[in-house]
Amino acid sequence: MNFIAGAFKPPCNITVRFSDGKTRKQNSIKKENGKTATVPVFLSQETISGEVVVEPIQGKKVEHNGVKIELLGQIELYFDRGNFYDFTSLVRELDVPGEIYERKTYPFEFSTVEMPYESYNGVNVRLRYILKVTISRNYVSNIVEYQEFCVHNFTSPPTINNSIKMEVGIEDCLHIEFEYNKSKYHLKDVIVGKIYFLLVRIKIKNMELEIRRRESTGSGPNTYVETETLAKFELMDGAPVRGAIQSALRCGAILECSSWMFKACSVHLQAGWLASVASGDPHFLLANRASFWPVIHI
Repeated sequence: MNFIAGAFKPPCNITVRFSDGKTRKQNSIKKENGKTATVPVFLSQETISGEVVVEPIQGKKVEHNGVKIELLGQIELYFDRGNFYDFTSLVRELDVPGEIYERKTYPFEFSTVEMPYESYNGVNVRLRYILKVTISRNYVSNIVEYQEFCVHNFTSPPTINNSIKMEVGIEDCLHIEFEYNKSKYHLKDVIVGKIYFLLVRIKIKNMELEIRRRESTGSGPNTYVETETLAKFELMDGAPVRGAIQSALRCGAILECSSWMFKACSVHLQAGWLASVASGDPHFLLANRASFWPVIHI
């Protein structure tokens, strides 16, 4: 039995190492087997370099038709698991056809790689970046090894960032004005706003500020939307007092992924006010149009 099992094992071990993997910032990701792994974090337009080590198992040789490494940016929808859409694909040939008898090291480099989207692992969609090493062989399956890494992108502050002011409510029962001090926030920002109670004829139990992540996949009748509450901040407990309530919420320890959109997939972070009435009715969403963008770290 051991002989049969060993016959199907690859005749070599493949290791992918980043040149600055030990000194670079690390991020934890959840793998397909449920385990957590730590991978380096890169920015768009950075150079990704390192080495691939191929080490044959003792007493075996590796006959191959070439060795190559690919840098892939992929999107996978979980209801179509196994089918990836590659939006970034770069290839480097590492070796010509031949035989490998002993440990061999291949350096590689991908210069100023454009990686426009951030890594993301959501409910129905996953966006990932990987290095894929392939040893091509005749008559038997190829030997493939994957090494994942994360991408975080930072942008400059928007040139136009107006405040948001809006009137909402229930006719003849509740009339509220709210405002955000701006319409776009970075992931380490502080949300500052005010609520004005102009007419209150119903009992309000409490009011909260929520930050939600809205994930949308598919199109038309096959659209799937998942909403997750990332944080809640209680603004008021009990009946409101005439005038304004000012609130501030720091986002630094809450948000890790900014908004992005790609074809039939999108992820948006939004902030909104919610009120709960005393009759036990569900929360009434007042507004949710403040958005977030990634900040430049200085």
